[in-house]
Amino acid sequence: MASLAPFPDRRRAGGVATVIHLDPDSAWAAFMRRDRSWNGRVVGAVKTTGIYCKPSCPARRPKREHVEFFGSGEEARAAGYRACLRCKPDEIGRDREAVASAVALIEQAEEAPTLGELAERVGYAPHHFQRMFKRDLGVSPAEYARALRKRRAGTALKANERVTDAVYDAGYQSPSGFYNDAKERLGMTPSAWRDGGRGETIRWTRFDSPLGQMLIAATAKGICRLTFDDSDVSLKRLFPNAKVIRDDGALKQLVEGALAAIEQPLAAPELPIDVAGTAFQEAVWRELKKIPPGETRSYADIAAAIGSPKAVRAVGSANGDNHVCVLIPCHRVIRSDGSLGGYGGGIERKKKLLAAEGHQTAEPLLPLAD
Repeated sequence: MASLAPFPDRRRAGGVATVIHLDPDSAWAAFMRRDRSWNGRVVGAVKTTGIYCKPSCPARRPKREHVEFFGSGEEARAAGYRACLRCKPDEIGRDREAVASAVALIEQAEEAPTLGELAERVGYAPHHFQRMFKRDLGVSPAEYARALRKRRAGTALKANERVTDAVYDAGYQSPSGFYNDAKERLGMTPSAWRDGGRGETIRWTRFDSPLGQMLIAATAKGICRLTFDDSDVSLKRLFPNAKVIRDDGALKQLVEGALAAIEQPLAAPELPIDVAGTAFQEAVWRELKKIPPGETRSYADIAAAIGSPKAVRAVGSANGDNHVCVLIPCHRVIRSDGSLGGYGGGIERKKKLLAAEGHQTAEPLLPLAD
């Protein structure tokens, strides 16, 4: 079997091309599983046919020793290969350009364009363009536009004394649209969001768990904080102007549900969660919630699943920004080599959470530190 040298993946940072060497074994594995998330990252060129394909090509796979990998179709053509007429690998580049153009259109528009308008501008059928956009960014064009508008609203709320001024500055056509979004995504009124939670009541308590003492906090909408850091200091830092009060009795059912998620994850109830983040963070958190108990995913798997295969480090950051541990199961994300990686609650807690779900790790369990 031929030894395959690493192939270059050229990315741009500040207008300067950099070369990052990627692992051909990972590329081959992506081709064998016909992984669409690798389309646009690499092409496989078959020496016996002179043809290069994208990873998801439906054609029968050749022997590995007949395949070499390139970071782009341009590089494969320079090496003397021609594009596959069946999977049309060069169209991926065109797809990515279309998505980038659509993002620019959304960000420049005063009022968010419709899916049909975007698709027409970039030359694709609406249903196909919707899939392309979500594949690349992890959210639909409409979700991207809403997240952008809400992010602008947050900035405008901090800059304006009047909420109504911020509403229109952020691109909303009426206050009702903004208040509906705020109710749906923030769990707080616009004024409270603008002013660090002022006027909002957040109740919290501590409780003992098999993994040590924990803190849980909730708004009227759902759990906004669940952590092994049992100090309320971090909670007050997140919501500096909210009314933060200890209330053991009101949170009894939520505490019981959190304990069930730790002790009996397969039978745990679905608990209400009140968290919000960037569009990217929320895409990561949604994907985390899809991981069944007893299973794990790598950071690369999550990045690929949300349509951003190169954003592995950003996925790690979004994992770390998760304010509701266990219920948004960031403990089910491990490294690509199978090692557990890090965990905000400490690696021994991560091992115990995974063990309770039936996932066996090669690393021995140790007692939790006092």
